[in-house]
Amino acid sequence: MSDPIYFYGQNGPYACFSNFAPYAFELDGNYWPTVEHYFQAQKFAGTEYETRVQRAFTPKDARTFGRRRDWPLRADWETVKDEVMLQAVRHKFETHSDIRQILLDTKDAQIVENSPFDYYWGCGKSGTGKNRLGEILMQVRAEYQAKSAG
Repeated sequence: MSDPIYFYGQNGPYACFSNFAPYAFELDGNYWPTVEHYFQAQKFAGTEYETRVQRAFTPKDARTFGRRRDWPLRADWETVKDEVMLQAVRHKFETHSDIRQILLDTKDAQIVENSPFDYYWGCGKSGTGKNRLGEILMQVRAEYQAKSAG
């Protein structure tokens, strides 16, 4: 297996893996400027707040909206959040062949979101986080590898 590939933020050769990266896509009949916009909006699916998050000026603004707890968070969020992220990441890479190739070029390397703050989606400061975003990226990569193999 290759050395792990670390990404975080908007810099470096793998910045396109970030949910803040400016790769828009359509999903659920709507246009989403970034994965972050889609992911955060789904916390409020079917409400007026979903549209407010979708229209956020930046992915950081979308994240800020998504963290609001004075807006009604959907009851099943903890159950569905990984699937929501998977769908958004799939659509992002399906829409943009240039970054799909970057993902495929990682071959069998472990992909790690090197976030010092996030122990669920990233590896956290100590490296002991769940790295769920990295796992989802590797899952999407494996799906594309399987398609091209046969």
